[in-house]
Amino acid sequence: MTREKEGIKTGWNLDNSYARLPKSFFTSLNPTPVRSPKLIILNAPLATSLGLNIQALQSKEGIEVFAGNRVPEGALPLAQAYAGHQFGHFTMLGDGRALLIGEQITPLSERFDIQLKGSGRTPYSRGGDGRAALGPMLREYIISEAMHALGIPTTRSLAVVTTGESVIRETDLPGAILTRVAASHLRVGTFQYVSKWGTAQELRVLADYTLKRHFPEAEANENRYLSLLQEVIKRQAVLIAKWQLVGFIHGVMNTDNMTISGETIDYGPCAFMDAYDPATVFSSIDIHGRYAYGNQPHIGGWNLARFAETLLPLLHVNQEEAIKLAQDAISDFAGLYHRNWLAGMRAKLGIFNEEIQDESLIEDLLNMMQKYRADYTNTFRALTFGTQEDMALFGTPEFAQWHELWQARLDRQQESKATSHQLMRNSNPAIIPRNHRVEAALEAAVKQEDYSVMERLLDVLSRPYAHSPEQADYSTPPAPSALPYRTFCGT
Repeated sequence: MTREKEGIKTGWNLDNSYARLPKSFFTSLNPTPVRSPKLIILNAPLATSLGLNIQALQSKEGIEVFAGNRVPEGALPLAQAYAGHQFGHFTMLGDGRALLIGEQITPLSERFDIQLKGSGRTPYSRGGDGRAALGPMLREYIISEAMHALGIPTTRSLAVVTTGESVIRETDLPGAILTRVAASHLRVGTFQYVSKWGTAQELRVLADYTLKRHFPEAEANENRYLSLLQEVIKRQAVLIAKWQLVGFIHGVMNTDNMTISGETIDYGPCAFMDAYDPATVFSSIDIHGRYAYGNQPHIGGWNLARFAETLLPLLHVNQEEAIKLAQDAISDFAGLYHRNWLAGMRAKLGIFNEEIQDESLIEDLLNMMQKYRADYTNTFRALTFGTQEDMALFGTPEFAQWHELWQARLDRQQESKATSHQLMRNSNPAIIPRNHRVEAALEAAVKQEDYSVMERLLDVLSRPYAHSPEQADYSTPPAPSALPYRTFCGT
């Protein structure tokens, strides 16, 4: 493995603040080289915002960085240690197939983690091969970029390369590596790991590092660790409300998959809901529905309680007082989430001000949608444009009664109908990454090496609020099927 040639002006400007933390937090090691890497997709707008040279990234030397065959100047690759509650059960974890190569400092002086996912085995692989298959890496690219376009905080995808090697899952699959960009990879599970196996001083170091990186405005507060907890709670309340508002189902809300930054991370068995049903589950491993759509807010609060537990030694010298501070902070989550969700639902219905009856108006609509298996995204799009003739829900007397109440509600606010319509356009996406469309793109890519289906899908997903004619075909729900749609982790 060689260092990147200085003559290749890729624009890498890497720092390694995480590598300066206690050595027990990570293991330093280089990626495992691959046979013959090939660039499949490069996120040019993201690369530009990071200060990277698109042409250089597509060169042989640039591609070898994405593959782990070449370490860019300034990089100190490492695998992060963390723990987590997986489906409620606590276990030791860590980056089993990923390496943080460094933190890119952008032209605007922002800091972003650059991580290679699928870059080989690490001490945390737990028997895994450390590799990734092409399908799941492209899936993460598609979904994460769609989430970004929807305005939802998320990790981003910079590139996917194939490795020229196979990975063995149920069958032999083409191997691939994803380059992931994140505000950081600090997780609730990172704090759980240090709380369980580290010292009190190491926990304080981690908390101070997190404050400096993500919440510098809270560093000067009287109890900055309580402020850290409160800020993480706020961000997760916003994030999960945004998930619910677009019908996104994460699939594996383990504590190691909850970021401190408030970004969505780890797109394994995630999917978007078609017909509205709070019990919707797509993940093949979530057999009891722990992470069903309707449970996501509750699980978010549960995960945050686990985060609060790790901070108890820092919150107060008196344990009882520390527990009280933590409990009070966690008790705010449900209300914060609900206020964010309710504000978002009002916007989806074109409502600007607040009335006490709004919540029942919203709940009545959702109950009807569930009863008539109405498509979640298309129902709100139809309400936005008044195109209500194509769905069974809209022909019912109960909907007619609801519609009359809704219109009366709009009439009671000062804003015009045109202004309400614009609010709805901006709040109700025309398209989401429909599961059958994503699967079609992945099948063409993996089985036929045809990436044009994915490229077209990514193009329309990049403008979800455009409501343009070319998006119409991508808004159609899947055909009825005897078998429920299932997603898999892809590990």
